[in-house]
Amino acid sequence: MDRPTLSERLRYRFDSWMSRGTIALMALLGLATLVFVIVLGIITWIVLAIVRDEASPDSDIGPIDFIWRSLMRTLDPGTMGADEGWAFRILMLVVTIGGLIIVASLIGIVSGAFDSKIEELRKGRSRVLEHDHTLILGWNAKIFSIIHEIAIANESRGRAHIVVLADHDKVEMEDAIKAEAGSLGRTVVICRTGDPKSLHDLAIANPGSARSIILLAPEGAGDPDADVIKTALALTNGPHRPAGGFHIVGELADPTNLEVAKLVGRDDAHWVIGPELIGRITVQSCRQSGLSVVYQELLDFDGDEIYITEQPALVGATYLEAQLAFDDCTAIGLVLDGVVVINPPAASVIGAGDRVIVIAEDDSTIRLGQRRTPSSTGIVDRVSTEPAPERTLVLGINPGLVTMLRELDEYVADGSTVDIVAERKALVLPEFEHLQVRWKREDTTKRAVLDALDPGSYDHIIVLADTTVHDAQRADSRTLVTLLQLRDIADTTGVDLNIVSEMLDDGNRELAEVTEADDFIVSDKLVSLVLAQIAENRELTAVFDTLFSSEGSEIYLSPAEDYVELGVDVDMTVLIEAAQRRGETAIGFRIGEHAHAASQQYGVRVNPAKSTTVAFTSGDRVIVLAEG
Repeated sequence: MDRPTLSERLRYRFDSWMSRGTIALMALLGLATLVFVIVLGIITWIVLAIVRDEASPDSDIGPIDFIWRSLMRTLDPGTMGADEGWAFRILMLVVTIGGLIIVASLIGIVSGAFDSKIEELRKGRSRVLEHDHTLILGWNAKIFSIIHEIAIANESRGRAHIVVLADHDKVEMEDAIKAEAGSLGRTVVICRTGDPKSLHDLAIANPGSARSIILLAPEGAGDPDADVIKTALALTNGPHRPAGGFHIVGELADPTNLEVAKLVGRDDAHWVIGPELIGRITVQSCRQSGLSVVYQELLDFDGDEIYITEQPALVGATYLEAQLAFDDCTAIGLVLDGVVVINPPAASVIGAGDRVIVIAEDDSTIRLGQRRTPSSTGIVDRVSTEPAPERTLVLGINPGLVTMLRELDEYVADGSTVDIVAERKALVLPEFEHLQVRWKREDTTKRAVLDALDPGSYDHIIVLADTTVHDAQRADSRTLVTLLQLRDIADTTGVDLNIVSEMLDDGNRELAEVTEADDFIVSDKLVSLVLAQIAENRELTAVFDTLFSSEGSEIYLSPAEDYVELGVDVDMTVLIEAAQRRGETAIGFRIGEHAHAASQQYGVRVNPAKSTTVAFTSGDRVIVLAEG
């Protein structure tokens, strides 16, 4: 290697010094200014000493004074008006020009440093100092619904905080939340920019002091589950883990990743598999008109939701007595010795330490009332008929279709069929025990295609947002066109079609309501609601696992005439008694007359007061928890 030249050495030293930042740059500028002032001051003193005579007013001024004058002109260019003598004027002009350059450089350095600091603050890299906050790690379209729901849940807490850490611009995240999340009341949202998978960046969000942590799959990621699992790994194995562990709820897209996610999250994490959840709700809703409205009521925080409460006064009482003990709440299960049991036998006895699972408007409204005695007035005993084979039409496909069909196979009788019509066959389906599946490649938005399918001959119709071919908005648009065509077919033929439709954007649901489909499943929103509910109460994981599974007790909307006489006024205690005779738990009812009226909650009443009376007519339903 050649020996470096003096020029190269100086350049290297200069670059090394400049890399130290703004302070080093200002120090270098200050040194240059000092050298400039001293040199020009001495030169001025020498020149004037040569050209002036003894009578000159400046004859007794020394070099220090000239250096001071040079410094003043450097810091305040433009003070040459009173200068005399061309030699002095020329030298001061040089000083002034140098001062302009120095001051301009100083202003540029200070301005650049200020802009850099503002940009650094804008990125949101300061450490969060809040405690007992909800922490959201990651960013996708579900975040707005999650923030909105948690803000509603926080209303009883007063001032609360939600912290968002994602690999996005801080200001852009804040603007998007303001535009999309709606009113947040007294809840404050704090955004920070960083990689949730990085231990260093995680420290910014103060996860060790968070009340709960929600893991979201990053938008546009090639393998979103891998990113979520890495974030969980960084949390559970990092230095920020509190002594009591974390309360983590995470979203997964592929059920095959659940096992490794459980290994990583250990007891700290609860996992929600989005496509599987939506598939189960879609299947249950297609067989139970109005069920999606019931789920919406139970999952969002605006209305009634599920709570787990300990009531010492009920120790020794039976489950049936617990159902009748609340005036404005509805008991739906028990936590017996730490095990969640939905719709237990009526004679189950509540022991010390056991708790009651209830539907209530808020945890502050959970209180016991006067114990009631159920009435038998108007109750009928009707034997259920054996299930018959069912025909289901699926229009469109999505990644959760396999899970959906597997879930449907658990419910239907032998000989049931499913016809899938989509633009292309993009999935390989397994063999099913009860279902026979047939494929047909057609464009489901074409009226001729739908007419040829004879939709009136099917028991259930499921319209899916086809994300295998189109983006979310395009898929919703095609779903809307298909629904409009089906609505027109129903009006033309006079056949009542049982339709459940998946929408991806909740805003498009409002447009689709004109089609009067029986149920709308808004995928992202429902997953968001479940994540928010579990974030607020980790024990709800077991409750939702039961409700959304074909095993155990689920929600059914059964004909009212199977429980009580039509046209007879009955209250909720009668429905509770009628349902218990069948091994079920009554939680509300649906009035068929209002089934398509959004202003009437589509006829659904969940958790009515025990004193509520109603005279059912044909087409009305009783909402119960029962084993399928």
